[in-house]
Amino acid sequence: MGNDADAAVREQIAYYRARAGEYDRVYDERDDLRALTALVDDLPITGDVLELACGTGQWTGRLAERARSVTAVDASPEALQIARERVPSTAVEFVCADLFAWRPSRRYDTVFFAFWLSHVPPDRLPGFWRTVADALAPGGSAVFIDNGPGEAAAEDVLAGQAVPSVRRRLEDGSEYRVVKVFHDPERLVRDLAAWGWTAAVRPVGTGFLTGTAAQRPER
Repeated sequence: MGNDADAAVREQIAYYRARAGEYDRVYDERDDLRALTALVDDLPITGDVLELACGTGQWTGRLAERARSVTAVDASPEALQIARERVPSTAVEFVCADLFAWRPSRRYDTVFFAFWLSHVPPDRLPGFWRTVADALAPGGSAVFIDNGPGEAAAEDVLAGQAVPSVRRRLEDGSEYRVVKVFHDPERLVRDLAAWGWTAAVRPVGTGFLTGTAAQRPER
């Protein structure tokens, strides 16, 4: 699966780079998605925050209102340019990096990611969560928002793929394969427990989920 996952991730990055200019339209078109951004106000966002896959900064500004500082990482320089213009706060540092190669150089109180976990190939999930663990200060927590299984009906799911994927189309007609794993909340909690985390994940409406996770203390 490794080579196929590598190819899928490369195509996924290309898709989000090409989509940067039209990415925000989905927030304009979907009332449920706009309402979801308000969830940040009820989530445990504190201290120094690391935001993974920040995209065009739809969530970054809300994080900055709650945090002491925000480090926002994304693989798309095109999306980051939009994010910088949207969130000009001096408390926010933007970093352009492939999240599968990037490693944190410091620790944070909160690691936040919205609509990113579903883009991590299944065989890379344990490694991804190790990176999250490396980024968290003692007592810190991971906070995430994503699509749940109910959103699969709205996607063009590709059959027979080694890596769960969907087909996405841009306005110019170009098509891309994008990794998309529609996590079941209960199974995700079990998987995280196997990797050393205590997590709470709940559905939000029919198509979304939100979760928090903290590392279990070593005995």
